[in-house]
Amino acid sequence: MVMQDVGEPRLLIGSGASPHTYSLKPSDARALQQADVVFWVGESLETFLEKPLRTLPKNARVVQLAEAPGVTLLAYRDAGPWEAHAHGSAGPNVQTPYHNHEHSDGDAHAGADMHIWLDPANARAIVMAAATALTEADPDRAVLYRSNAERAVARLLALDEELQQTLAPLAGRPYIVFHDAYQYLEHRYGMTAVGSITVHPERQPSAQRVAAIRKKVTDGAAVCVFAEPQFEPKLVQTLIAGTKARVEVLDADGGVGVPAGPEAYPMIMRNLANALRACLDPST
Repeated sequence: MVMQDVGEPRLLIGSGASPHTYSLKPSDARALQQADVVFWVGESLETFLEKPLRTLPKNARVVQLAEAPGVTLLAYRDAGPWEAHAHGSAGPNVQTPYHNHEHSDGDAHAGADMHIWLDPANARAIVMAAATALTEADPDRAVLYRSNAERAVARLLALDEELQQTLAPLAGRPYIVFHDAYQYLEHRYGMTAVGSITVHPERQPSAQRVAAIRKKVTDGAAVCVFAEPQFEPKLVQTLIAGTKARVEVLDADGGVGVPAGPEAYPMIMRNLANALRACLDPST
């Protein structure tokens, strides 16, 4: 949105891929070395970028969006239905409704949930951070970046209101997610996830965890179970077998069926809201 009529940013993680399992390709590494500005959420999410970013030329600007002014961070959940996360203590701007374990690996956001874009308020802060960084790198187009950012913020405010209307009737309907990636959306719109199949999407859950989640479904404590397209776990069908629970797909990254570009973010958020409504609204 911010770069419209100027250029197109290069996307490292393309369709169907996940930052949790991605490995940097040689062509990506070459593109990074030539970049004037690099945007990433942070090393707790895109761990594959941590070392390559250290080798960039000194004039390259690296913008860590988790540290952008106005971005609110939430701590990883590790109590009740949420399995303990062995992450570090949260940074100074992290809201901590859940306990965090101390850690000393040097990552200031090791205790933070880094799926920050799933709150449109954070998305607005990201837009402004992008406009600032691009203006500093390309001051001749400062007016265009600023006007693009203002239009983007207006669109995101309207999107926020639309999502609120879509999701408000679903508050209180309990469901299970594949992994705990949707806390920001839930926090924003009052949704009621009651557990996740796995903590780390690249790892199979333990038999004990599968049994605990299965019990939630069979006991009626969850009316829906959400899979994710990047992983397609057959386990979801096992969890709902013999129950009335529904299945839908949530895609936090928008990697499947969402073309890269200025319409991607609104489409990702609407797709999430529509999937939640399709699974949780008893009238559908």
